[in-house]
Amino acid sequence: MSVHELKRPPVADSAQWRVDVPKALEQLQHWAQVSPLQPALRHKRHGQWFVWRWIDALRDVERLADGLRQQGFTEDSRLALSGAFEPDLLLLALAARHIGAELLTLPDNLDSEELHKALWRSRPTHAFVQGRQTQQLWTNQGLTLLNFAELLGPVDPAQRLNRWNQDAQLWSEEGTQWQHGLTVLLEQWLSSGQSLAFPESPGSAARDRREVAPSGLLLSAERLQLLAAEIESRLAPNGTWRRRLCDWAIAHPEKGLQRLIKNRVRRLLGFHNLHFIWQAPRISDAQPEPTWLAEFKRDIA
Repeated sequence: MSVHELKRPPVADSAQWRVDVPKALEQLQHWAQVSPLQPALRHKRHGQWFVWRWIDALRDVERLADGLRQQGFTEDSRLALSGAFEPDLLLLALAARHIGAELLTLPDNLDSEELHKALWRSRPTHAFVQGRQTQQLWTNQGLTLLNFAELLGPVDPAQRLNRWNQDAQLWSEEGTQWQHGLTVLLEQWLSSGQSLAFPESPGSAARDRREVAPSGLLLSAERLQLLAAEIESRLAPNGTWRRRLCDWAIAHPEKGLQRLIKNRVRRLLGFHNLHFIWQAPRISDAQPEPTWLAEFKRDIA
């Protein structure tokens, strides 16, 4: 698949969508050197968990960078990414930075008119887009999209993960709708050296999160609100004796029964190993934080 090169204006206005990760490649190289065989990325595909070790991630980035260069990609290029955060998108972003190009992330829920305006302002030279409907929308804008498999070339497939180690690991169930999300993910993942896991799809996020039982969550303010709604849906309705029992558990956490109730809710949400929530800016100060989400934050503070 070829890459369509857009005619660029003298100055492109890309600040709104730009990803700024100046030390990302150096950090990736560091972990590939000191922890080459430790898991770096985990992703569920077709019902199976797959793992990329740090050395695998670095090698894939180098192969992708070679593939990009063969398609005319240079340090003057500008790569737009759109879709769910997962290993392919992160590795391709790092490959673009390896070459020295500019990175942009655009939401994958823009309609045709909004997308046209965003592309006209940001002027990407290349694009990588996930989701068939979104891909068609971008193609209708005159873009031919990067093909990840062609860029990577022949390579050993990612390893299937048959046994899950409950070590420190980060979790994301976001996409490029989170405006600064890729910057947050790359900074937190590469500065900590922890593995970063992703669900198979948004619809399977809750189930997959329970399987992972992450130690850290990297979530936007909007996703935190959805998570709060998920917590609420797991609890008994307001006014029932079971809900009063749950609220009592929060009010008196020192008692054995209350701890049992809280631990059960934690496991239903995949929170039983949780130690860290990246604190995204609040949507609105007028929007109170749900009691159970605030309780989880207090417990891990």
